[in-house]
Amino acid sequence: MNKTELIEHIAKQADISKAAATRALEALIGGVKTTLKKNGSVSLVGFGTFTVSKRAARAGRNPRTGASIKIKAAKVPKFRPGKALKDAVN
Repeated sequence: MNKTELIEHIAKQADISKAAATRALEALIGGVKTTLKKNGSVSLVGFGTFTVSKRAARAGRNPRTGASIKIKAAKVPKFRPGKALKDAVN
């Protein structure tokens, strides 16, 4: 499912227009991004938790040249599914 299909699904399930569904989805995504930028976490009970994790600097290799390179430390978003989501998938 891509973003357009998700918007159509939201509009149909909530009985709202596609424009309203688009605004709702964009607001949700924006809220998650803003919270994660502040190193917060977003927990949606029954769905899962979005958090920020730190990845340490490490040595890597350029696949073209084989030269050794340094990869900088980074903050990466993580998602941990909730029990209800895991149960629904299994």
